[in-house]
Amino acid sequence: MTPTLDLTASDALALRMASLQLAASDAVPVPDGVAGIVQWFGALQGQDLASLQWSLGLRLPGSTLADIEAALEAGEVLRTWPMRGTIHLVPAQDARWMLRVLGVKPLAGAAKRREYLGLSERDADRAVDLLGSALAGGGRLTRAECIDVLVAGGVDGAGQRGYHLLWYASQHGVTCIAPSVKGEQTFVLLDDWAPAPRDLSREEALSTIALRFFRSHGPATRKDFAGWTGLTVGDVKAGIAGCGDELVAVRVEGVEMVMAASLADVLPGSSGVAAAAVVPEWLALPGFDEYLLGFKDRSLVVDAAGMAAVIPGRNGVFRSTLGRDGRVVGTWKRVVGAKVVTVDVAPLLRLTMGEQRRAEEAWRPYAAFLGRSLDVQIRPTRAGTAASRAPSKGARPPTGSS
Repeated sequence: MTPTLDLTASDALALRMASLQLAASDAVPVPDGVAGIVQWFGALQGQDLASLQWSLGLRLPGSTLADIEAALEAGEVLRTWPMRGTIHLVPAQDARWMLRVLGVKPLAGAAKRREYLGLSERDADRAVDLLGSALAGGGRLTRAECIDVLVAGGVDGAGQRGYHLLWYASQHGVTCIAPSVKGEQTFVLLDDWAPAPRDLSREEALSTIALRFFRSHGPATRKDFAGWTGLTVGDVKAGIAGCGDELVAVRVEGVEMVMAASLADVLPGSSGVAAAAVVPEWLALPGFDEYLLGFKDRSLVVDAAGMAAVIPGRNGVFRSTLGRDGRVVGTWKRVVGAKVVTVDVAPLLRLTMGEQRRAEEAWRPYAAFLGRSLDVQIRPTRAGTAASRAPSKGARPPTGSS
């Protein structure tokens, strides 16, 4: 695949925001409802339920938390561990082929994890049988109830053992995560929640996930795709090749990236992106959103100092972010009360009073989503810490290679 266009970092950022369903563009269709959004992406980061809910709500303007919860309960989408051993929200009909094709590497590492936890392969297989029997006939159990089933069946489910065994059963396509009940995670049989699985060959699966990734994240690099899926270099190459002319290669500040061909169709040369993708000035993004977690190289949207603020503990826990013209300029936390949601904002650059007032509007849709009134508290920026200045327009060039 030979690059056909040269794009500036600013152009690439605008197009990526459109692909991520965070900016309006005539070149990017707007999916219908929760099922449509998940189908567009192929999978959405789902390890933190509250973040996932706002990831969906942000892309479905006017929706409420109750709307999202009802859509999840309807069963067209479900949460499981399809790739990288990480929870994602996926189309129910696609869960099986995703587990089969993308779950190979995590399962290959399961033996080492079991050894660390003091579990045998026999224990793990016994746990799968116990959970399958307990959930048969449309059963639905909380996480704690699942652990009780394991203990009653003679399998030690204490501590991290329980989590590993629940993962193992889902990784094998026996169980999956159902919507929470009264704040408690629940589990069901995958067969019950995905009764009509889509059957794809390995080649079809690779091209399907490649197309979904690059149309929803592009322009992005092959390393981004490999990091997102956990696929080998060979599988990445095969998946992209299988998409034919639906994907095109471009150069972004000298770095080769891939994106949907439909994006290239709206670009008169390397200009005119502003008409093709209108990026909101301010966005209140949840933690664990595809905006950041969908990429290995995040330099298009945030610098090193900003990433240090987003993951302060370097433990994989991503804070929610404030975006300005597509770039990260702050982090935020929220406390949801009975009537008010309080947002605590830590800017990465100095904001004027006018900028603060405009930035506060980014959380209005979030408060409406929760059905709460809004209280925004923006902290003063401390001199000498995170970046005190950042471009209000455009983006910095990406680093690394494709």
